[in-house]
Amino acid sequence: MAKKSGQIHIGIGGWTFAPWRGVFYPEKLTQAKELSYAASKLTSIEINGTYYGSQKPESFRKWASEVPDDFIFSLKGPRFATNRRVLAEAGDSIQRFYDSGVLELRDRLGPVLWQFAPTKKFDEADFGAFLELLPRKLEGRELRHVVEVRHDSFCTPDFIALLRKFQVAVVYADHAKYPAIADVTTDFVYARLQTGNDTIKTCYPPKELDKWADRLKLWAQGGEPDDLPRSDKTSAKKQPRDVFAYVIHEGKIRAPAGAMELIERVK
Repeated sequence: MAKKSGQIHIGIGGWTFAPWRGVFYPEKLTQAKELSYAASKLTSIEINGTYYGSQKPESFRKWASEVPDDFIFSLKGPRFATNRRVLAEAGDSIQRFYDSGVLELRDRLGPVLWQFAPTKKFDEADFGAFLELLPRKLEGRELRHVVEVRHDSFCTPDFIALLRKFQVAVVYADHAKYPAIADVTTDFVYARLQTGNDTIKTCYPPKELDKWADRLKLWAQGGEPDDLPRSDKTSAKKQPRDVFAYVIHEGKIRAPAGAMELIERVK
């Protein structure tokens, strides 16, 4: 019998953040136990440190050992690959990233997020050259890639067609400034929910959380929310999809609460 829904993974960005101590983390929890505690409450974490510099294979191994079997990490690809004028020259940076031990996460490895500067504009040849450099498979395992673009020039059907050609997802950004692109381009969906508020205990108002839970479930079942903007009117093929959603906002303090609220709502 074919499965009717993909897996929904919900979490936050990183796990080391001092203001979470005593709010998300229990008062006397040691820092060494913060990852395993966070992983007991959430189903995914987006690792940010890989954007700024290389990590060691033993770090990836250690992180994988501290989380449950069904927990998934997504990782930010290095800025050295994405913050360049000519994206076709990113090959060495991408290679170094994968050589750094990323695969030591094994089954806990989820999508790699390639984040671009808000000033980077869409150029089909330039961007296509970058997507061509992304490895599809390493050591026998399929790899997933998602791009976060932050310039309005990407809101075009040509960009969506390019992503579908290379089977790469685009971040749906719930953000005050960045473009919102809800087109489904591959077998998973990736959303970054960035308009939370630290004055609200649940990060997002409960009615907003209800709406987001419904959208995540619809994506997982192969549908597409009709209340989010798409750049191409062509619908994606209806099939179960894995969904990754991260609650990330300026102050961050209530992000774990928002993620836990969403996890309850999609059960």
